[in-house]
Amino acid sequence: MSLTNNDIQVALSAVIDPELRAPITDLGMVDRIEVSDSRVDVRVLLTIVGCPAANAIERDVRAALGQASGDREIDLEMGVMNPEQRGALISKLRSGKKPTNPFTPESLTRVIAISSGKGGVGKSTITVNLAAATAKRGFRVGIIDADVFGFSIPGLLGIAGVTPTRIDDMMLPPVAFDLKVLSIGMFLKEDQAVAWRGPLLHRTLEQFLTEAYFGDLDFLFLDLPPGTGDIAISVGQLLPHAEIVVVTTPQPSASDVAWRSGDVARQTGQSVLGVIENMAATTLPNGQRLDVFGSGGGVATAEKLGVALLGSVPLSIELRESGDQGKPLVIENDGDPAAIEIERIAREIAIAGKSRKGKNLPLSSSTS
Repeated sequence: MSLTNNDIQVALSAVIDPELRAPITDLGMVDRIEVSDSRVDVRVLLTIVGCPAANAIERDVRAALGQASGDREIDLEMGVMNPEQRGALISKLRSGKKPTNPFTPESLTRVIAISSGKGGVGKSTITVNLAAATAKRGFRVGIIDADVFGFSIPGLLGIAGVTPTRIDDMMLPPVAFDLKVLSIGMFLKEDQAVAWRGPLLHRTLEQFLTEAYFGDLDFLFLDLPPGTGDIAISVGQLLPHAEIVVVTTPQPSASDVAWRSGDVARQTGQSVLGVIENMAATTLPNGQRLDVFGSGGGVATAEKLGVALLGSVPLSIELRESGDQGKPLVIENDGDPAAIEIERIAREIAIAGKSRKGKNLPLSSSTS
């Protein structure tokens, strides 16, 4: 059959870089294509030496070539970009601009910051499952674990020990369950604690926002540390348009302080989207209703902040177990009552944002 270089180019356009989430043909990774009656010679360039996606890219390229080449012999060479080629790629991904925070008020990305007044209310678990539920609906979603002292997002997504790929001065957040994820835990040794003051905390968050390449996101979820400390203030400065969701449990000891995180957000110019009550009453197999942590905390917090109670997530052993296994419950068991409620809340959050109709689209050179 007749075969041209363009035919191979088209076939390779279906190969997506797992980290950059764009076709390798758009990323300048296809360096050479030569087609003859008996052979197809292709050279593909990885972004860096030791690229963690190398095996996946080579596998997908061979599969694409196998389908397009017919009975021709395939000669695939895997190489690595030189500094000039990497520089061109980075410039393209950043639209020719210097590293900067892409998540400005003019961006089309909605920033949802999950906060709480105190620790132990399941804020990180809620963050992971809300993000996963949103991604399930077809949105492009990222997570920044801003809980520097108590980071847990990598473990909840089964990527503890995974580090971001670096292309020169650009970080590529690891991907888990279709979520692009970045956490300080990815840069620390195992069992290493963090003891940083405010300026360093601010710089860390700023570096995550400017040096990481998330691509074009619909939603960026932030898992904030509990309370009203330095990170909460930094988020107000760096992401003043972020929408705050306050997580509390039903008991007064949590709800009496939960509203403060929302109040501080308002002081820094952010809006409070609503309140989620976690570990609420659950129904046992025998039909008995069990209120381990009491009731009413979510309503009280929402009323004090003057916002909606977005939902009450029932106490769930499955929710805890799925987190321990590094798998979001909304993916692992979407029929669980807690998963059903989280997915409903995610839908509410998705439709609660301001309309982008008529807003100018930011120019981007990548579909990642």
